[in-house]
Amino acid sequence: MEIVILAVVIAVVVLGAAGWFVVGSRRRGSVAAPPPRTPVEPTVGEDAQPLPEAPPRTVDTVDLPDAEAPPAEVPTVPDTLEEAPPALEVPEPTAGRLVRLRARLARSQTSLGKGLLALLSREHLDDDTWEEIEDTLLVADVGVAPTQELVERLRTRVKILGTRTPAELRTLLHEELVALIGTDYDRSLRTARHDDDRPAVAMVVGVNGTGKTTTTGKLARVLVADGRTVVLGAADTFRAAAADQLQTWGERVGAATVRGPEGGDPASVAFDAVKEGIAEGVDTVLIDTAGRLHTKTGLMDELGKVKRVVEKHGPVDEVLLVLDATTGQNGLVQARVFAEVVNITGIVLTKLDGTAKGGIVIAVQRELGVPVKLIGLGEGPDDLAPFEPDAFVDALIGD
Repeated sequence: MEIVILAVVIAVVVLGAAGWFVVGSRRRGSVAAPPPRTPVEPTVGEDAQPLPEAPPRTVDTVDLPDAEAPPAEVPTVPDTLEEAPPALEVPEPTAGRLVRLRARLARSQTSLGKGLLALLSREHLDDDTWEEIEDTLLVADVGVAPTQELVERLRTRVKILGTRTPAELRTLLHEELVALIGTDYDRSLRTARHDDDRPAVAMVVGVNGTGKTTTTGKLARVLVADGRTVVLGAADTFRAAAADQLQTWGERVGAATVRGPEGGDPASVAFDAVKEGIAEGVDTVLIDTAGRLHTKTGLMDELGKVKRVVEKHGPVDEVLLVLDATTGQNGLVQARVFAEVVNITGIVLTKLDGTAKGGIVIAVQRELGVPVKLIGLGEGPDDLAPFEPDAFVDALIGD
């Protein structure tokens, strides 16, 4: 019996040793490649069957990269990309620009020019007709005093003239409107460099929303078109986009822009702009100021400060008040306050091509005793034109 038990123990030990040897050999040997996968066509609907799982990949079946191989080069991207400077634009010549923009200005003629011609062409000009003529002038923002003056002169001349052909009436109305606008004003812009090589300085002022920054940029184009060199001063430091907008206008025509930090001192920026203009020897320095509410005393006082600081370099040659022509008689209230603070030398009427009424030109000049020097007739970069009374009246009356 003991002999049988001993034989069983020996057999178990021998079989265990043989199994360990086989397993160890398999571990030390290479693993056989997985059998090739049989391609399976994808199926849908009720025929769909799950795809067979791929056999797991072991370290022995994965190709590792060579540790001694150099790393692949990664293309580098520069931190900043230098943008090519914008191509300089050639502004449209200012000579005769108002005549070329006549079609846009003529949109205002229905209520004034053509309306007056229709009334004056009636067979009988009785008191009721003259009252209609007066109402037409008032609605066109001519103003009370200029309207009464024009009606009285028209009545006198019509009575003396007798017959009234369309050509005669047009000539009559043209002459009286030009006389009312005034031909004795000096409408030139003082933008030439002084004899001591100091640049001319022009400030652009007005209430919020009248288009001062755009007007300043367009005025730079007007001056460049006339052969002037320009430096722009972005003294509107309260509006974040104002300096960027003005700089863009300057870059288009090759004019440098002096700007300061957002919310900085406007007077300091204006002073530095004139200083830069002197150093560069330019003809004109244009200073764009922040929009002011004419009812806010503190803001208006600050505008006066900007002018006083700039005058440390020398007198300011032009102070141009930008008025929105569509505001009509309300613009006159604004004009009075600005004239008291900074001594306005000229008026720029913007948005005169839409719903504006041409009579505002007459009213604002009579109110301030200051000439309209520039008018804006659209959104294009060259739609700012020097004001010419004859061409203006021609556009109002029409052919």
